Amino acid sequence: MVVGMVKKIVVSTDGSALGNPNGPMGWAWADHDTHAGDGRIPGHEHDSKGYDAGGATNGTNQIGELCAVLMVLRAHPGPEPLLIESDSQYAINCSTKWLKGWKKNGWRNSQKQPVKNVEVIKAIDAEIAKRPGPVDFKWVKGHAGNAGNELVDQLARSYAQQCRNGSQDGYLPLEGWQSLLNSPYAKGTDVPPDAQLLLDRAAQAAGPQPEQGSMLAHSTTTGELEPEPDAIPDAGIGSKTRTRTGKSATKHTATTKRTSKHDTSKRKASTEEPIPDRDGATGLPRNPRAADTSTRATAATPQPSAQPAQPAQPAQPAQPAQPVQPAQPVNTPVPSGLKVSGAVRFSPAPKTSPYFTGESMHVRGYIAVDGFVDGDGNLTITDADFLR
Repeated sequence: MVVGMVKKIVVSTDGSALGNPNGPMGWAWADHDTHAGDGRIPGHEHDSKGYDAGGATNGTNQIGELCAVLMVLRAHPGPEPLLIESDSQYAINCSTKWLKGWKKNGWRNSQKQPVKNVEVIKAIDAEIAKRPGPVDFKWVKGHAGNAGNELVDQLARSYAQQCRNGSQDGYLPLEGWQSLLNSPYAKGTDVPPDAQLLLDRAAQAAGPQPEQGSMLAHSTTTGELEPEPDAIPDAGIGSKTRTRTGKSATKHTATTKRTSKHDTSKRKASTEEPIPDRDGATGLPRNPRAADTSTRATAATPQPSAQPAQPAQPAQPAQPAQPVQPAQPVNTPVPSGLKVSGAVRFSPAPKTSPYFTGESMHVRGYIAVDGFVDGDGNLTITDADFLR
């Protein structure tokens, strides 16, 4: 599509969740111009495939929809007009009119609760603000024969299925991982090692942060997850929304190798009603609350009308204060006096990660060594674990 002398970029986006919420999740975007990538057309900073997809073992289609929008913006950062087609009014509203009200309200909704998925939404806002060209959003009906929508739906659902069967590692932008792991759906999430290092570095840069509670989305009859029905609107919902640009910039870098499981079982959600999947998958059943059995009725037994007075007990002498036990030392590595020098090779290599930016990565940790050092001080290491 050509606007004046500049060619408009048109991209479809979608998110999917299998068993929404807290089932495997996927996201995807696809250029309508299939020959634009790999430097062929300005404004397309992606490979020749012309699409991208990712997901995680846990999540919601809300997070997937937002991740798709964020990844589109990062893959198309130039001055060309960008039109994003989505079947999610939630994603469109989060990226346009709702975020205006949330920003004015300190990133809280009209109920004074923290906005869900705020990490992704803030990142979308920052990418739009720093983009030289304008960004438009257009709502399209899902599963209605729209070629772009059908393609990204297939890509997102396929990646979610691959996360479920273990054939693909999770792949989300940093802010997608943060939103997921700060949500009620983080328990049991498989986080790939490279993504975990990215998260660790972001946490270290941010410093100690207070834990924020998360709210579950409310069920809707439309099948589209609308977790912010009380959002602060600035305009009515339409089929096409436009947002302009400003100035601001943030960059994220990338990472190493350790798989972890996140458990947020202690976090409480605001509702336990099932949330329907936009793609028709069944929601999680309501978790019945256990009956309170802390008190039980018992038959009354007769009590004597009066008890004889008991003699006063002599005062007990004060007990001597117990000495405070010294703190036990933490079992952490300590310097041994030995020094190790030489190059080591990390595997898998950082460039195999989807988060690789082309820059060297700083790591801090320990290498588990178990072997024999010869008289010259040489030790061959093979597949030693890197500990952090």
